[in-house]
Amino acid sequence: MIRIWGRRSSVNVQKVLWACDEIGVPFERVDAGGAFSDLRTDAFRALNPNARIPVLEDSGFILWESNAIVRYVTATYGAGRLCPLDPRARADADRWMDWQLSDILPSMRVLFFQLVRARDEEKDPAAVERSMIAAAGSWRLLDAHLEGRKFVAGEDLSIADIPLGTFLYRWMALPIERPPLPSLAAWFERLCARPHFSSNVMRPLE
Repeated sequence: MIRIWGRRSSVNVQKVLWACDEIGVPFERVDAGGAFSDLRTDAFRALNPNARIPVLEDSGFILWESNAIVRYVTATYGAGRLCPLDPRARADADRWMDWQLSDILPSMRVLFFQLVRARDEEKDPAAVERSMIAAAGSWRLLDAHLEGRKFVAGEDLSIADIPLGTFLYRWMALPIERPPLPSLAAWFERLCARPHFSSNVMRPLE
């Protein structure tokens, strides 16, 4: 059975749990990180030298980096469902997964830290303002792409939706003023209607 190390509150762990549940692959989850365990131990660094979650083990195969894990799990256990078989369709989905890392993550990481985790002495209103502008620009680009589409890569949920969908929930849940983005909002409603998105992603921010 697949084993996944990571706490449920981690956005990167949520990607993996959601993907596994969507394709119906059984797994065992081990609480790790945050209040559960120190990731800087020699034992955990043997799994991931970066001392980060999630980490996946599948019959002796160890993998870290959340988007890589999503790709592996869906290609191995759900090829043709979340993971497209056609090379061009797969490349289309892959680029949006990479775009999440390059465009969505930087600004959203700052917003999440500043608005959810920062102590008073760490709060930086200017950083929040800059990140709000950057994040809104990125979400606006995705909103334009989603016009006329049900999901990021077409008519069906795919690996393209997993990383972006987890971060979209945080964008919608943070105490901020968001610009009206109707296609993005419609996509979010479709995701919220999926039981595995609801159970794995729609959790209190911490």
